Amino acid sequence: MDILADTPIADLAATRERLRTAWQARKPDYAQRRADLIRLRDAFRAHIPQMDAAIRADFGHRSSHENLLSEAMITLAEIEHALSHLRAWMRPRRAAVGWRFWPARAQIRPEPVGVVGILSPWNYPVNLALVPLVSAIAAGNHVYLKPSEHTPRTSQFLRELLADVFPEDRVAVALGGPELGAAFSALPFDHLLFTGSTAVGRKVMAAAAPNLTPVTLELGGKAPALVCADYPLDQAAARIATGKWFNAGQTCIGVDYVLVDHARRDALVEALLAQLKARYGDMTAPQDYTRIINASQYARLASYLDDARARGVQVVEPFEDGSTREANAAQRLFPPTLVIEPGDDAQVMQHEIFGPILPVLSYRSLDEAIARINRLDRPLALYPFSRDAAQVDKILAQTLAGGVTVNDTLLHFGAHDLPFGGIGPSGIGAIHGRNGFDAFSKLLPVFYQRPWAGSDLLKPPYKGKIDAMIRFLAK
Repeated sequence: MDILADTPIADLAATRERLRTAWQARKPDYAQRRADLIRLRDAFRAHIPQMDAAIRADFGHRSSHENLLSEAMITLAEIEHALSHLRAWMRPRRAAVGWRFWPARAQIRPEPVGVVGILSPWNYPVNLALVPLVSAIAAGNHVYLKPSEHTPRTSQFLRELLADVFPEDRVAVALGGPELGAAFSALPFDHLLFTGSTAVGRKVMAAAAPNLTPVTLELGGKAPALVCADYPLDQAAARIATGKWFNAGQTCIGVDYVLVDHARRDALVEALLAQLKARYGDMTAPQDYTRIINASQYARLASYLDDARARGVQVVEPFEDGSTREANAAQRLFPPTLVIEPGDDAQVMQHEIFGPILPVLSYRSLDEAIARINRLDRPLALYPFSRDAAQVDKILAQTLAGGVTVNDTLLHFGAHDLPFGGIGPSGIGAIHGRNGFDAFSKLLPVFYQRPWAGSDLLKPPYKGKIDAMIRFLAK
């Protein structure tokens, strides 16, 4: 595949204006939105092999099965969910006015906002581009997408796919690096969605601020798994292993670190090591294990381990004996690694890991574990493991995260009726399903007055019965 040239920065404003002018001239109705989603579904389904090949080429290697689960299945399910509920989502919603305004009535009308800009990341380059696009199209908007420069083949796949599905004045795709991304963020969009790191999210928000562009930021953070003393370790290890090493840990809601009761810490380590052996064998030719996206990310992860060793922290590398380190680095294969009891000052605990390194920490009381979670920024995800409902409720009541899966990992992301989004440094706003539809809509409040209304009487001079009426209403 020949990589297309970057989009000239000078073209961005004109493209956004073309999209906005076309939207203003003919705002998409139900029939058009539905037809657009059906065409996208059918075209995407027909090109899943090309998608898989593009992603695998960009990563150097990624499991096709993980591509099917995280990219194809999630995207197609989001489209089907939107198609099933679109008419209901578009319908005006009744709203009460209260007895003081009787006999008036009110409703909330979901109205499209215009042109939605989408800045999508590299770690799930199709899912995290197309899922918000589906919501924006369902809400009746036009879309300008800027996918990641770190997955150029997948970005080109998206550009070609969307060009086949949509007219150029309904959906456009810009290709380019950080400079183009910065200019893209500064365009006067009607709504801007960014998915990526907290550091870049701050820059996107600052670029959008002069235009007062509404933003949705899907960021990240250090998502903990908290294993309570009553929960079976083997099951916890299996589910944490999926939540950590799927996509080699390059997942915004992936398990970032584990807290386990002190008496069972070593047993959990052994259970995690058993999971790794069962899943990846001896790691000599791991077909089901994803590579790190680029050399810069690989070096960042390696520096975390160097820092941990320099601090005297125990690093468990079950697949690394030194002889394969150079070969692994050449193909960006970073084996799963455990870091035991790192301090808060260790680099691995100072940053979102976004890779296959898993810190394992112990606690002596649930209150201690909760306090440790609360010392860090509020995460995008939280994973409590307990069969005691009271313990789970305590964890949920005393922490706050963007989303939670209890006794498992990752799965709340795939539940279309659950809002997906963070809080504070882990994000602003939420998407998926109706929440995504609403995020890219103006929920327009409309108050309908009747031919006769009591408010006609509420005017000067405020005397007699009018005075008494106002004093009654104000009680």
